[in-house]
Amino acid sequence: MRSYLRGLALASIAAGLCLAHGAPASAGCIGLSGTADGFDKETAVGRAQLALSDYVKEYKATKKLGAVTVSAMRAKPQPYWRDSVSDNLFYKPDIVNARSYTICWTGVVSPYVCTSGAKICW
Repeated sequence: MRSYLRGLALASIAAGLCLAHGAPASAGCIGLSGTADGFDKETAVGRAQLALSDYVKEYKATKKLGAVTVSAMRAKPQPYWRDSVSDNLFYKPDIVNARSYTICWTGVVSPYVCTSGAKICW
């Protein structure tokens, strides 16, 4: 009887450790981006940052996440009409704040196209 209780106690401890160890596995981070265009840099930047903000909200809702931390991350440009953006097409300087990193370039159709990037962690 005593060894049965000891085995039961050890099994309970092991199960508790497994549950406690399993909780952080759901934590993680992902990079997200939003792209938009405009007739001037301010409009394109604002639209790209809004697109990113909307995507963060959508991602949180889809994945049923609670609180997340959002930090600036340089994202790969997402051009509309070409495969890549050559270095000479980028506008400088990049716009960086606590929640997004925005890069802009000359578009094919629009004078300004911008991609804002962020890393979200939960």
